[in-house]
Amino acid sequence: MSPVTVRYIVNNVDEALPFYVEALGFVIDMHPAPGFAAISRGDLRLMLNQPGAGGAGASMPDGAVPAPGGWNRIQIEVDDLDAVVARLQGAGHRFRNEIVQGNGGRQILVEDPSGNPIELLEPGAPGAGGGPRR
Repeated sequence: MSPVTVRYIVNNVDEALPFYVEALGFVIDMHPAPGFAAISRGDLRLMLNQPGAGGAGASMPDGAVPAPGGWNRIQIEVDDLDAVVARLQGAGHRFRNEIVQGNGGRQILVEDPSGNPIELLEPGAPGAGGGPRR
């Protein structure tokens, strides 16, 4: 599989990096300026930009400024959701909800320091209504 690239707008790249690297296991591929970094985890490449830092952080012609948050999100598969949630809660990270059971398994939304959601998913067992494990 080729790498998939997703861009997230964050309030502060330097503040976001420890969350992604230390809490979620990403590695820093490039951090050439305070307003931009490229990080990766497996086949996922995440580009972090902060508003006003140029490039993807630049204002639109109508004056609209990119902003973090919203509901679009990346999904990270985990083997033990309860353990990951306990570790992240212990480190003071914010969650949007409690663990829920969905068609694909158990999931929860944790927020990065700018409020961007990351879905943590513990896939259901094959044949248990969750489909095949990826």
